[in-house]
Amino acid sequence: MQIVEKQIEKSIKSKQRGVLLFPEDFASYGSSEAVRKALDRLEDKKLLVRVAQGIYVRPKQNKLIGSVLPSAEEVAEAIAKRDKIRTVPSGTYALNALGLSTQIPMKVVLLTDGSPREIKVGKRTIKLKKTTPKNLLAKGKTSRLVIQALKELGNGKVSEQEEKKIIALLKKESFADLVHDIALAPVWIQKIMKKAL
Repeated sequence: MQIVEKQIEKSIKSKQRGVLLFPEDFASYGSSEAVRKALDRLEDKKLLVRVAQGIYVRPKQNKLIGSVLPSAEEVAEAIAKRDKIRTVPSGTYALNALGLSTQIPMKVVLLTDGSPREIKVGKRTIKLKKTTPKNLLAKGKTSRLVIQALKELGNGKVSEQEEKKIIALLKKESFADLVHDIALAPVWIQKIMKKAL
């Protein structure tokens, strides 16, 4: 048991602070039970912080505020990478990511091809919601957000100001990705997106 803990501790200390850690990362050091117990003890020793069920971090340190924990968005990204799933932000989260809403959603909703579930991260929740593969085909980082944000706003409910902002953001997208992604959007969204070409 001690050996497993020592190996895990050494491995954690060799990583950059702020990197999210999963029990699977230490599978080569012992059984899943031994790894889990070692992580619990390292948490008790304040080397690690559990940010969500089965997700740990060695927090970054800030002189003014002390430990800095990863955001719900960073946790969602790490889960997607670990589970090899695709995700795309949706709803108010997509609006906020584009700067079309100042409201920070307490629930980060991501459409995914992985298994649906909810993960608590501090006071916020990450909801992975099963979707059709078509919703995950968009290539552009901005254009895929735009499609989801516009769906959230609704047909005929996009203000002139919002449309201008969206077009300005889309003009920074790679031309090839934008053309590809326009074809995936509903017709009313295509009309708005084509103005960026």
